[in-house]
Amino acid sequence: MAAESRHPRHLPGTAIILVGPRYPENIGAAARIAFNFGLGQLILVAAERPDEERMLKMATHKAAHFIRDMMVYEDAAEAAAPFQFIVGTTARRGRQRVLEQSPREVMARLAPLAANNRTALMFGPENTGLTNRELDLCQFTSTIPTADFSSLNLAQAVAIHCYELAMAMNQPAVQADRTTEYASSHQLEGMYRHIEEVLAQTTFLGEFNRTYWMRNIRQFLSRVQLKEKEASMIRGVCRKFLWYEGSRKQETGDR
Repeated sequence: MAAESRHPRHLPGTAIILVGPRYPENIGAAARIAFNFGLGQLILVAAERPDEERMLKMATHKAAHFIRDMMVYEDAAEAAAPFQFIVGTTARRGRQRVLEQSPREVMARLAPLAANNRTALMFGPENTGLTNRELDLCQFTSTIPTADFSSLNLAQAVAIHCYELAMAMNQPAVQADRTTEYASSHQLEGMYRHIEEVLAQTTFLGEFNRTYWMRNIRQFLSRVQLKEKEASMIRGVCRKFLWYEGSRKQETGDR
């Protein structure tokens, strides 16, 4: 197959996050794909580091550094913490999900942000995909359209998304977003915890509807694309409310 005439742009701030992959060979294949499409990092979420020889066999010597430099985390939220925009990949649809789009549609939206912000493409285990909790960390979700059987090999899914990102970055009409102060996942997760605490205090959230409303709030604020100062401001408002509510209860003896 002939190669594209335009080379992919190097994206040192873009990473692939693999959550719980079952086969070390798929990790090696993802490293090779990341190298070919100019991505900067491979991150693994797993209880332990997989067999390195099996990973390196598929990575080949050119992408071996992705395996040797690969960070391993036990939790997806920790792996996602530094990134400002994350694409979660899923084959499942549900009423409470962010509207899924094809990789081409999602990468057209991500491309202006990828040049100057830390971005990541997150993939789940081969057999189950990402959980709802892991997808909650993502600002975009992507579903590969298939004719019938919706399951693709993990390496195939990684290749499709990286290719579409590379092609989107090469479009002449793409104007890089120069903003670099977007809130990171770590900052957003702290903000969401404060929002949830406030809404629980006001009884807006109950145990039966907490997940539903918080997912809707996440989806709305993801579309807003909050900056660091804005996320910090929202947290400040939440802290002030919680302090005031605590002081009021102390004075009145309420529980």
